[in-house]
Order: sequence, then C-alpha cells, then structure tokens
Amino acid sequence: MPKRLFSVDPDPPHDQTPAVGVLLIQLGTPEAPTAAALRPYLKQFLSDPRVIEVSRPLWWLILRLFVLPRRPKRSARLYENVWTSEGSPLMVVSRRVASAVREQLAEDGAGADETLVHVALGMTYGKPSIPSALAELKARNCRRLLIFPLFSHYSSSSTGAAFDAVMRELTTWRWVPEIRTIHQFHDEPKLIQALANVVREHWAEHGESDKLVMSYHGTPKRYLLDGDPYYCYCQKTSRLLAEELGLENDRYEVTFQSRFGREEWLQPYTDPRLEALAADGVRSVDMICPGFRFDCLETLDEVDRESRHTFLDAGGESFRYIPCLNDRPDHVEVFVDLIRRNLAGWT
Repeated sequence: MPKRLFSVDPDPPHDQTPAVGVLLIQLGTPEAPTAAALRPYLKQFLSDPRVIEVSRPLWWLILRLFVLPRRPKRSARLYENVWTSEGSPLMVVSRRVASAVREQLAEDGAGADETLVHVALGMTYGKPSIPSALAELKARNCRRLLIFPLFSHYSSSSTGAAFDAVMRELTTWRWVPEIRTIHQFHDEPKLIQALANVVREHWAEHGESDKLVMSYHGTPKRYLLDGDPYYCYCQKTSRLLAEELGLENDRYEVTFQSRFGREEWLQPYTDPRLEALAADGVRSVDMICPGFRFDCLETLDEVDRESRHTFLDAGGESFRYIPCLNDRPDHVEVFVDLIRRNLAGWT
C-alpha cells in the first residue's frame, strides 16, 4: 500500500451542523526556565527562515556551532527572572485571554443557524503547537477557520511565520476548511483607546513623566527596505496613541529594542536613546511597549530591568514601566470585536 500523503478523515458527521473555529496564535515560550527546555525552543524559533533571513547553509552552521551551545543557558537565566509560580507569563496570560474570548463568544449564543464557535490557542514555536490547536478544532467539526495571530503589527517574522505554520499543517489535511485571516489591528480604535486607558491610569496614580517612550520589538532594517510594513504600523500606532493622549511631538519617543546580530536594525535603538535622553537632561521617563499584547521576557526583563538600569545609570532619576494590556477587559474586547466582525456571515 502506498504511503499516505494526507490525513485519514472520518466520514463527515452529516447530522451535525459544521462548527466555526477561531485559532488564536502567540509566538511561543519555553516550557521551563532551563537550558534543556530552551534548546529545542530556540532551535525551532531560530531555524525559521522568516525569523532569520540569511543563507540557510551558513546559518545552519552558525546556529549549531555558536548559538545553540551558548544561548540556551544564558536565556534560561533571563527567563528565571520573570517566571511565575503558574509558569511563563506569556503562556499564563495567553490562556487567560483565550478563556475570556471563549466565554464572551459563548454569550453571543449559537445564532439562528445554530452554528457553534470554538476557540483554540496555538504557539508558532513550542507548545501548545499550532498543529495541536488545529487538531483540536478539527475534532470539533470546525469546517470554517478564522486564523488570528495576536500580533497587532504585521511583520513577516511574526504574523507571516504564524500563517506559514498554519498552511504547512493544512497541507496534510485531506479536507481543507474554509479560511479567513486577521493580518493586523495596529490602528483599531478600541486598541488605541485601551492603550490610552492604561497610560492615563498610570499617570493618575503616579503623575506624568518628562517623556513617554514607546518601545517596539525591532527587526532588521533590511526587512523594511524589502517591503515589510511593520515599521510603518508602529509609527501609526504611536501617532494615534499620542493624539489620543494629547501629547505634542516633544513629549514622546518611538524606539526599537531586542537587536540580534550585527546588521543594522530599525532605529532609534531603545537603550542608546534612553542614554541620550538622560544626557540631555530628561529626568523621568515612562515606558510602554504598544506592540506587545502580553507581558513577556522582552517587556519584563529587557525593558523593566535592563532599560531601567540603562536610563538610571546614565543619570536619569525616575524610570517607570507601564505594563502591557494583558487580560484587561478593554483588551479582551479588542480581540472579541475583531473576531465578531471577521465571523460575519459565518455565524
């Protein structure tokens, strides 16, 4: 018997109404703050050609000879700084948000045609994987799928990689479902309002600082020049947030963090800019990361610890990190509203 290329699907349950599936996607996280857990996670993450766009044979050698022997141990120490009793902060909040979305969609009712909506959470890298989340939706007879990467700012290295993982899995399915996708939501009015809400609440409690720094995850500048819209989306979110807060141009900064490697990335870089602000006499900064939906290693360690030290060591007097929106109700409402609109005609 020839080897099967596709899954063996049981006969469709003709006596059941096909359901709708919503796949929420996050980047991923290791299962533990240990070198042993970091190695397979980093190997999967850094092997993705969407993440590292260099010659594959050359990168294969660099990854296995230099990165994987050293980076897991160092990264494990950083993850230890943010790990909680419940696990990875990113995973904990992702599960809470998925549960809240599921509950709110359930409150909508089955609808006139009794169509059901099921929600699953998958990670581009690590567990629960995208294939396992799709299998969960498939088992629930979901013949229509809304693919929703929870990255507000489209980038080839995040949103594009998530779509790749979905489509790669679907190539093994015999009966491919109908598909809709959400690509970005960087300028959604409800998102801008939620970001403004968390800043205003922070200011009401602590007072305003000299500068509001909006720091985004960086990407190589080459990606922008090759057509990736990420940089432009970050600038638009920053402008809309500043307008909502009534900030003049000299009251806020837009920077980019998390450089990796030696090539030029999107600028200005966060830490050098913080040093320059302190040298220019800026005494206090509030920092927010509008491109991160949930707090994670990059926000809790790189920003709230490393960038804090950078600014204070350079002469600044006050550094305050404004947490991500996480599972705030106004943040969950952003996701639910987008899902409802994109399910129009399906439910």
